[in-house]
Formats: sequence, C-alpha cells, structure tokens
Amino acid sequence: MRQLTIIIPILNEANNILYLIPEIHKVQLKLNLKKFEIILIDDNSSDNIYSVFKKLKKRFKYLKLFIRTKNRDLSKSCIMGFKKSTTDNILVMDGDFQHNPKYIKNLFLKYIGGNFDIVIGSRDLFKKKNKGLSFIRKSFSIALIVVINFLLGVKTSDPMSGFFIFKRSIYFQNKKNLYANGYKILSDLLYSSKKKLKIGDVVIVFKRRNKGKSKMNLSILLKLIKFILIKFLKKIF
Repeated sequence: MRQLTIIIPILNEANNILYLIPEIHKVQLKLNLKKFEIILIDDNSSDNIYSVFKKLKKRFKYLKLFIRTKNRDLSKSCIMGFKKSTTDNILVMDGDFQHNPKYIKNLFLKYIGGNFDIVIGSRDLFKKKNKGLSFIRKSFSIALIVVINFLLGVKTSDPMSGFFIFKRSIYFQNKKNLYANGYKILSDLLYSSKKKLKIGDVVIVFKRRNKGKSKMNLSILLKLIKFILIKFLKKIF
C-alpha cells in the first residue's frame, strides 16, 4: 500500500509547477513510500511547460509529462493520468498551489489507515480561512453542492473538490459509466460507482491562486449542470 501516483492536470501552470514539485517532494519523503511518481498531464499549454519539466526532471526522476493536444478538458486529462499511472493509489490535485502540498500526508495516512476507497480534501466553504474563491464562486460552489447532495445523495461534504486520493481500480471498474467530461472528475467517480464506496474527508484550507488565471467559465459551469442532470435522470429511471 505504501505506493502513490500524484496526477496533476495543468494548463499554463509552468510558473506554479516550478515551485510546486519541490514542495511535493518534501512531503513524499516523509511518507516512506516504496514507489512514487508524479504525472503532469498538460492540456496543450502555450507557456514553457516543457522546458520547466526538463529542468525539474534532472532533480526528480519520478516526474513524468504527457501532453494532450485535443479538446481541452480536465476530466479527460485526469483519465489519461489514471491510464498512465503505475501504482494502485492515485492522488489528484491542482497545479496552481490552491491545494497545499502539506495535506498530501494527511490524505494518504487517513486513506491507508482506514482502508478507504476515496479520501477527499474537503474545503469548508463556510470558514473565513478558505479565501481561495471569490464570494461569487464560493456562493456558486455552495449552491451546487447543495443541489448535488439533494438530487444525487450525500457522499461527502465536498463532492466538487479537486483534491483527493482513491483506489485506481475504481476508475477501471466504472469507466463505462463515467460522464468523462468537464472539470469535476471526483463527482463523476463518486456518482458513477456501481458499488458503495467507503469515503473519508480531510478538512483543508483552500488557498488563493499564486500565479496565472482561473480556468472557470460559463462553458465549464454548463457541463457541470449537464452532468448533474444526466446522473439524476439515470438515478430515477
């Protein structure tokens, strides 16, 4: 069990990745892992991600980079990462520093200690400490979580988190049921599973973005709404 793949879907995050990978390295050393890898899935960025990757690769041999060239989509990037991974345990996190690497240890230890299927870095959106979202985005997130929990059932306090660890087998057992589109791959995994999952939460503080711009837009929001409706209709029919 002491093995881990960290998958980081990115788009124009070269400036953040340069500093994020060394921070992750410090954390993984404390976990005494027998096997470890970080997989960057780049959605055809326009920045200098490849040169940054080559620089980091000299220090961190376990680092891998794959570039997608069609249909920019976070869920599809994560799925590519799931397929490329070589360990049984997968942790997904953002590449913009809004997910603090220090929580990797908390997530991993709870995951293996409690034999969970999924452990989620749950943002407590009602706490003032979580300043990573604007008032409007925070309000939208809370509203969507309420809607998801009402229509699809409560699985976790934060089904829209992008920071979580899970058993790789969950993807392969349920890949035919996945919506596989949009920016909320966790919700897709949670509500596409054929079996009841043992789910745990670790409360995290969601940080402000260091550099770059948020990818959230109307198209992404519409995909999420479509996903909720599809899953709800499948549930009742």
